[in-house]
Amino acid sequence: MFSVRWVVAALAAVLVWASTFYVQQTETAIVFQLGDIKRTGLKPGLHFQMPFINNVQKFDIRVLSLDSKPELFLTSEKKNVSVDFFVKWRIENVDQYFRATQGDRTRAEGRLTQIVKDGLKNQFGVRTIQQAISGERREIMAVLQVQSNQNARELGIRVVDVRISRIELPDEVSDSVYRRMRAERSRTAKDFRARGQETAERIRADADRQRTVIQAEAYRDAEKIRGEGDARATEVYAQAYNADPEFFAFTRSLKAYVQTFRDKGDVLVVEPDSDFFKYFKQLESGQ
Repeated sequence: MFSVRWVVAALAAVLVWASTFYVQQTETAIVFQLGDIKRTGLKPGLHFQMPFINNVQKFDIRVLSLDSKPELFLTSEKKNVSVDFFVKWRIENVDQYFRATQGDRTRAEGRLTQIVKDGLKNQFGVRTIQQAISGERREIMAVLQVQSNQNARELGIRVVDVRISRIELPDEVSDSVYRRMRAERSRTAKDFRARGQETAERIRADADRQRTVIQAEAYRDAEKIRGEGDARATEVYAQAYNADPEFFAFTRSLKAYVQTFRDKGDVLVVEPDSDFFKYFKQLESGQ
């Protein structure tokens, strides 16, 4: 009797264990009934099933990484470039994902890789090597993500991101591309230098013109002021002369004496009756 109870309890425990399953936070699940899909998209938590009739397959719904091996693609110049890329993806529609891939991640990534490769082929096929390497990589990745998302919907997959990690040129192509790039940069540098020299000459010519104008205006103003000063001096002299002609002549003579005999060795040869010594003669005569 005791052994029968234990057997019944054991059978009940096995039945309960076979009737339940648990879905993790990072998972979703599909419940099958005799090989057909019965329930899909189960949320995390404890769930029940019919033992021996239902079976469960779980799927990782986290963002997964797909790293591809380097692949050769032809550019619009019909030259090969080696491209290394990776894809971030996740399961969005688990029912559709299972129907398209039978729940096999390897099969899903194989089809996703082909989708991205087809997109890369189209993008590189309409671009030159220089455009693909230096200028338009971000644009290529943005277009790839949109197109890959559209094409991967039939797999129940959402493409989170597509990144080109490396683009390399074959050895026979690298030298010619780098020479072309250097020639273009050299041409651009020469153009900038020529424009800079032209601007410098224009600034220099403008500065010379402004200097000439300023000097001419300064000379004009100086001559004007000098003329006004001379006119004023003449006016003052005339007023002084009219006020006392004799005294004016006397002071003019004294100034001439001072300027003539500045040093002791100065010698002046003139006739004794010259007007230069007029006031000396007056002093001698006591006038």
